[in-house]
Amino acid sequence: VLEAYKQGLRPALGYELNPWLLCLANYRAWKAGYHGKVSFLKRDLWKVDLSDCHNVIVFLAPSVKPPLASKLLAELPEDARVVAGRYPFPCWSPSCTLGQGLEQVWAYDIREVRQ
Repeated sequence: VLEAYKQGLRPALGYELNPWLLCLANYRAWKAGYHGKVSFLKRDLWKVDLSDCHNVIVFLAPSVKPPLASKLLAELPEDARVVAGRYPFPCWSPSCTLGQGLEQVWAYDIREVRQ
């Protein structure tokens, strides 16, 4: 979320259920000088409506990717982009990739994934 904000993506908003990780995220935002500019909410990603999101960044385990792929395809607008860190979406072809190993990310344009 912090990097998304640094890259000019607004609003920069994160969802986390784990209270410790939520506290850590807010601390890191404060330490980076982004307090009040980025938000982290204690919300269940599975219950959040993503229909107004145009940029989604996920760091989730491979086992979660297939059901998340279905949610994203059902809810995201046509011009949305999804960036996955550490693990790709197994059935999607990325528009581009960057990095390697634990630092690798995969970017997907929803319009292309739906085709």
